[in-house]
Amino acid sequence: MIPLFTAEQNRNADKYAVETLGLQGPMLMENASRSVFIETLKAFPELNNMMTIGVVAGKGNNGGDGFTTARHFINNGYYVKIITLADEKTLKGDALLNFTATKNLISQTKSGEITLYKSRRDLNKLKDCTVIFDALLGTGAQGKLKPPYDSIISFLNSLEAFRVAIDVPSGLNANTGAGETVFDADLTVALGGFKQGLFFEKGKAFSGEVVKGYIGIGTEYFESLETDTYLLEPEDAYEGLPVKTVDMNKYSAGKVFTIAGSGKYVGAAMFSSLSVFYSGGGASVLTVPKNVRNLFHDENVGLIITPYNKGEKEFLTPEDIPDFEDKLNWADVTTIGPGLGREPETVKAVEELIKLLKGKNVVIDADGLFPFRNGNYKNYNFSNFVLTPHQKEFADLLGIPLEELKEDVLRYGGKFSLETGAYLILKGAPTIIFNPRGEAFINSTGNAGMAKFGSGDVLSGVTASFIAQSKEIEEAVIAAVYIHSLSADLLRTEKTIFGLTAKDIMTNIPETIKFLDASII
Repeated sequence: MIPLFTAEQNRNADKYAVETLGLQGPMLMENASRSVFIETLKAFPELNNMMTIGVVAGKGNNGGDGFTTARHFINNGYYVKIITLADEKTLKGDALLNFTATKNLISQTKSGEITLYKSRRDLNKLKDCTVIFDALLGTGAQGKLKPPYDSIISFLNSLEAFRVAIDVPSGLNANTGAGETVFDADLTVALGGFKQGLFFEKGKAFSGEVVKGYIGIGTEYFESLETDTYLLEPEDAYEGLPVKTVDMNKYSAGKVFTIAGSGKYVGAAMFSSLSVFYSGGGASVLTVPKNVRNLFHDENVGLIITPYNKGEKEFLTPEDIPDFEDKLNWADVTTIGPGLGREPETVKAVEELIKLLKGKNVVIDADGLFPFRNGNYKNYNFSNFVLTPHQKEFADLLGIPLEELKEDVLRYGGKFSLETGAYLILKGAPTIIFNPRGEAFINSTGNAGMAKFGSGDVLSGVTASFIAQSKEIEEAVIAAVYIHSLSADLLRTEKTIFGLTAKDIMTNIPETIKFLDASII
């Protein structure tokens, strides 16, 4: 796992470098900008000194990094155009020092120009630039941007150029990943440690490739810091894979009981219960209303479909629970929800099931989450449970608007898991896992092709299967989330994000595990 840090922790790294190691601010900027120069050439190897470079610099230290980066390109034969929001009269400290040095270099080499920003018209000078560097705000962005920053960023995003963010894309909150107008980077060179906001919400969408830059301190400082947010790596998924032994049988290989489906919704239940087998589970039993049993079929992979309900209703009611109560004790994991429907009687049945399953391993997905919206979850014990809402479902659980959730996903997710004792799989781009200690694990696999009906149902099945096989919830959840999305990534070339389906993801799980195994070994 890659530890991720807050903006404050990264600012403290600069203090550590200066106050403890004795490094000076200009040296930090020199190291940082050298990293930006090197990483840009790696990411854009076609770049040569016949091309023009653009730098847009703000008033603070991020602007200072921009001036210093410009100097590295000038010294390597590039022509650089700098648009600055400040000059000698307003710049201070290290930023002023590097502005002056760059200005003097340009006067000597005639290899660049500096324009003090007065209106949006000044930005037209950047239209012929091949690469644009964003050095406007760095980690200083909080909330909605004020003019002229919002219009500047919008203009930069419209340019046909390779865009590089120095440290953090301007407009992005480095802690929460939120932002209204955000610099759309192809590459972000994170200076020091990785900022957590770069990897989810707007950070995921606008940071492009994220690489680590060097400011002059080693890894020891960041290794000494405490964090509760991590980025998942292949090794984390591999370590969570269930272990198969030569003496296991179909029952010791993991038993999953799925309470899902209704007369209205068939596909979700099938995806969830069939995915158990594709991810190694030994036994998968699906229970559905008796009078719609014929709508469900096992696709010849061994799924057992058992009916409940002796009446004419096509959905679950509290009176149906005794028909399958023995299976609640039989199963290693019970999955509740996909395609179950939201009839008032079904809501009551789910509430009763949660009480019966106290202390057992349970995965709750989709319609199974509906009874606990608007804070009703506080009335139940969810220890050992895994809840798999997408963001709108999670916002409904909390009883808050989706927009409010998106402003601070990590805080809401961590608080929820701490309060409930549940493992939370918050589905999105990317999916984030929260454990009962409030730690967050951000998935690093997945693509837009997964935004299809059924994808989440496959995830609930894989999750239940891995837990049933290994009995270790956290490791199994991490493996399930990573492998589910990796399956989609491996299919992206063949199927494209347009043609990728939930069934593709499900049936490709075995090959994905094979790929992961070969990659690690």
